[in-house]
Amino acid sequence: MQDQVAEKIEKRMQELRWYDRTETYTRPGLAFTTLTLLDSTPPAEVADQFYQARKKISDEHINLPTGVIGPMVNDEYADVTFALFALKAKGEPQRALVRHAESLRQRLLHVPGVKKVNIIGEQAERIYVEFSHQRLATLGLSPADLFSALHNQNALTPAGSVETLGPQVLIRLDGALDELQKIRDTPLVAQGRSLKLSDVAEVRCGYEDPAIFLVRSGGEPALLLGVIMRDGWNGLDLGAALDQEVQQINASQPLGMTLSKVTDQAVNISASVDEFMLKFFAALLVVMLVSFLSMGWRAGLVVAAAVPLTLAMVFLVMLATGKNFDRITLGSLILALGLLVDDAIIAIEMMVVKMEEGYNRAAAAAYAWSHTAAPMLSGTLVTAVGFMPNGFARSTAGEYTSNMFWVADRRQCGHAVYPRDSGHGPGEKAVFPDLRPARSAG
Repeated sequence: MQDQVAEKIEKRMQELRWYDRTETYTRPGLAFTTLTLLDSTPPAEVADQFYQARKKISDEHINLPTGVIGPMVNDEYADVTFALFALKAKGEPQRALVRHAESLRQRLLHVPGVKKVNIIGEQAERIYVEFSHQRLATLGLSPADLFSALHNQNALTPAGSVETLGPQVLIRLDGALDELQKIRDTPLVAQGRSLKLSDVAEVRCGYEDPAIFLVRSGGEPALLLGVIMRDGWNGLDLGAALDQEVQQINASQPLGMTLSKVTDQAVNISASVDEFMLKFFAALLVVMLVSFLSMGWRAGLVVAAAVPLTLAMVFLVMLATGKNFDRITLGSLILALGLLVDDAIIAIEMMVVKMEEGYNRAAAAAYAWSHTAAPMLSGTLVTAVGFMPNGFARSTAGEYTSNMFWVADRRQCGHAVYPRDSGHGPGEKAVFPDLRPARSAG
């Protein structure tokens, strides 16, 4: 398996453009190879690289030894189980539970947002032919004779056809091993006598032993139905739709059979969104109280409005650019909450001070922006540069956390705006006429 199968496949994988390494595990009758691409692989190229790998493996199949089954390729690592449901029925045979799970799978596939449903924990059925070597030796038979009789009885070969003046009539021989009793009645010839397989061996139906994978829920045997969400779907909507469908399923289930939830990503999504909303309202409340107490209600209202307005603009830009509202973007917004009002507080405080000195509103506003433009721009750039490695890192971590930079950068850019009517850019010193009221000599 290592020299004649795995090594040939590994050599073909090395032809890929973004190939990094392969790791192979072999044992008699099995070779398991994992392909890893370079961390610098562009995200848009990943799907094509696995498609190329599948083609190369298919081309190499003709060079593998006769009798090799496969290779079988699994390149759907992006499928993450959104929810797991346990199907239990005490005392119900496993095969009946599997048939019922198949019908539930079809129902769940019709729920909006469900990509596919996997049945986990199914035990494959087997037909066991158990015989005694001593008894076979007494009759002059060998295990190979039994296997040959079964193979010949179950051979799938065309029986021919009859040509008529009308349609062609196909001939099909009866005797395929489609029942357990037919296997028991398979004829054998031993020392000139005709026997049945059941005369020399015990034929029974059962499950694979030892079992490869067993599932228990609450200490009872069960099957798991793993639901995978469609790309770009709202997880909260899917969670609510699944809950409603499961309630309808349990209402129509046979007595003693239950479908219960094991895990649900909608709970984690809801918890993350609730955490963000709690921090958002807490930050907004603190900013409003501090602003109202220190700057008055009019100036405080301007500062407090910076938080929801800036977030609203960020959400619109995220929607326009196709950025999802996920845990990474949530984390970015939570980090940015403490910085959302810094520029607004600086500008409003400077404007209030200048108005107290006698400047009118327009002059005070222009003075505040022109004299604080460079410091605010510097602070914005420092914050943006701090997240820049996440946005441009050509790695697996960069692909996962890149939105942290783009979301935080958009939030910062919302503050780096300079009024065009002032006529001054960052770093330029503004000169205003003395608009303060004239004072008497006394």
